[in-house]
Amino acid sequence: MISASDSALLIVGHGSTVNPDSSAPTLAHAAEIRRRNIFGDVQCAFWKEEPSLRDAIFLFDPDTIKNVCVVPNFISEGYFTQIVIPRELELNGRITKRANGQTWHYGEPVGNHPLMTELLVQRAREIAPDVPENQTSLLIVAHGTDLNENSAVAAKREAERIRRLGRYANVLNVYMEEFPLVSDWRVLTNTPNVVVVPFFISDGLHSYEDIPVMLGIIDGRSSAEAKCEDVFRRGPYKIDNRSLFYASSIGTDPRVADIIVEQAAAGETNGSRN
Repeated sequence: MISASDSALLIVGHGSTVNPDSSAPTLAHAAEIRRRNIFGDVQCAFWKEEPSLRDAIFLFDPDTIKNVCVVPNFISEGYFTQIVIPRELELNGRITKRANGQTWHYGEPVGNHPLMTELLVQRAREIAPDVPENQTSLLIVAHGTDLNENSAVAAKREAERIRRLGRYANVLNVYMEEFPLVSDWRVLTNTPNVVVVPFFISDGLHSYEDIPVMLGIIDGRSSAEAKCEDVFRRGPYKIDNRSLFYASSIGTDPRVADIIVEQAAAGETNGSRN
């Protein structure tokens, strides 16, 4: 990996104009990587917050920073990683040579990294440590969208990988806005225990309001007052004589910082991105 005083890391997040928690994991991972002192500079940029993606082009002094590694802190390839980020950062593919002498390397999103499988299984065990896995269904929840068919691929891939481990009675990828729907979990599973792990970057409105309503663990009237720590700590939820365990979003795991560093290295040295 070419990481030294003349290389910088730019972590790109979505951000939110209504939810300050959205950018928290991205900022936390940046702080951890900055602490490790393996890049000359580490910065964040967001689509919906400051600093903006357009401003990020000018974050690094070309006199001292010669290489910039861009890592999307997104769960999957899709509209933002394939269209928005390259457009806003004026990237011309995997490697972009700028007029100021800098070389920008565009890495893969964090959700593509193989370590994600391990993190998802670990999160499931953390939230339901004492339940028999052979009597448990594991649901990996993603957003799903019709903007880009690739947005659901990551959750499907992770479910298949975990399924091959042969640990859980059933492993499903489910979605908020496409089939199979997370709201149909009662008919999709028949085990006495169900563990739900959101495949999201942050614990935002989806993870502590929308999905809990779809699961039936809070109602729509109370969702506006829901606090993420309350939703995640209140389980297991007893529904139809079954136990439902609900985890926080996988992107909050501290080891995502390791993934970001490795994605930066791959984008810089291996030409991993098409």
